[in-house]
Amino acid sequence: MGIPTSLQVGLKEWDIVCRSLGSGRQMILLRKGGISESIGGFEIEHRDFLLYPTFLHQNLVMLKPAEQAGLVMHAAEPEQIQIAYAGQIVDIVQVQSREKMDRLDAEHIWTPPLIDMRFNYKPKNPLYLLTARAYKLALPVTIRNTPDYAGCKSWVPLEKPIEFSATPAIDDATFEARRSKILGILG
Repeated sequence: MGIPTSLQVGLKEWDIVCRSLGSGRQMILLRKGGISESIGGFEIEHRDFLLYPTFLHQNLVMLKPAEQAGLVMHAAEPEQIQIAYAGQIVDIVQVQSREKMDRLDAEHIWTPPLIDMRFNYKPKNPLYLLTARAYKLALPVTIRNTPDYAGCKSWVPLEKPIEFSATPAIDDATFEARRSKILGILG
């Protein structure tokens, strides 16, 4: 497994979640779809991506108390975005029940109200858990946050490719052990 050294797409995610993935604290994402996405909801358009941090919809009460101190709030999305991490989707699993998510509580930074919100949003659409391998860029890259990047959408095609070198957030053995645990719980 490895990440390409040049990417031109970002996956939008809360800044604190990007940093949680980049530190190895978390290795899962939940997706149904954004307001601007197709009728069917979120689609895996890319397996490899840059983590594109967003700030506007972050919510203190949706984070476990231990994670709240790391939250950086903004009244609006900043004019410049720092890309510090890349990601790679390894597994895509439909989450069959709230109880299974409860058993994964140690694997994420979210509180039960966020998990409930994800299940309850567009209830006819399935909720997907993505295991994601995060990579820390050797040198973060700052880009302009253009109007084309705005809006409630998951994927952001960037104006130009970003070239980088990166190292995995967690070592291979730790990643595989946690991945195996997560997939075992989800059945």
